Amino acid sequence: MTLAPLAPLARAAREAGRGLAAFNVIHLENAESFAAAAEETGQGVVMQISQNAARYHGSLAPIALGTLEIARTCSVDVVVHLDHADDLDLIGQALRLGFTSVMYDGSRLPDAENRARTRDVVRAAHLLGVSVEAELGEVGGKDGVHSPTARTDPGEAARFVEDTGVDLLAVAVGSSHAMTTRDAELDLDLIDRIARAVPVPLVLHGSSGVSDAGIQAAIRAGMTKINVSTHLNQVVTSSVREVLTGEGAPVDTRRWFGPGREAGRAEAARLQRLFADPAPLPA
Repeated sequence: MTLAPLAPLARAAREAGRGLAAFNVIHLENAESFAAAAEETGQGVVMQISQNAARYHGSLAPIALGTLEIARTCSVDVVVHLDHADDLDLIGQALRLGFTSVMYDGSRLPDAENRARTRDVVRAAHLLGVSVEAELGEVGGKDGVHSPTARTDPGEAARFVEDTGVDLLAVAVGSSHAMTTRDAELDLDLIDRIARAVPVPLVLHGSSGVSDAGIQAAIRAGMTKINVSTHLNQVVTSSVREVLTGEGAPVDTRRWFGPGREAGRAEAARLQRLFADPAPLPA
């Protein structure tokens, strides 16, 4: 068990009615905490590096190479996934570096162009055994994408998957990127209808804005890959803030980032268990 492609893990989770946790790596400590959480729970995990994170580090390779090495030494399956990339050159870099999954985000393009480019990415990635996630039109929030009012049409979603051959599809069902409160209301009936129409696992972006119960209900309705970033950032930052504002605040960065890493590990493990057992929470 080591680096794994996304598609088989997501299919197995979908067939079992479980959610598959996908957490964003911004700093190397994130990858360390997610690997530790995965080993603790015994569950596979998706470690995602976004196009924005690559830009923050100056290029993809620095953060990617460390994350890939952590994934290779993990005792459970780990997917290293390029998230929300609209830069085809960056996707090419990810394929050469050894990523096992990529998301091509052509959602802002005209529909025909989005489909054509997505097909090209699928062909190139599948030749290397790499999985592909995509997005049909604008799921709509951050920078005009992922508006909570956007909705995916089940029939259009099914045709997009057939036209492009993607392995997973991100859909718009009421969530929004970068939410700092967990009060988004998902359209569970729509999730059910899309899941019945689409033959590949569905992806929920903007899950940080959805409550625990809401995520579990979405998984029961047919959602599989659950992307979480902002919520975990909040957990880590809160821990770091507590250390740095306390008495005798440390200067050594390891003494404040270490507790943040541990807080991230604990919350990632809790979320993995929550997604793997989407039974209704007790009243």
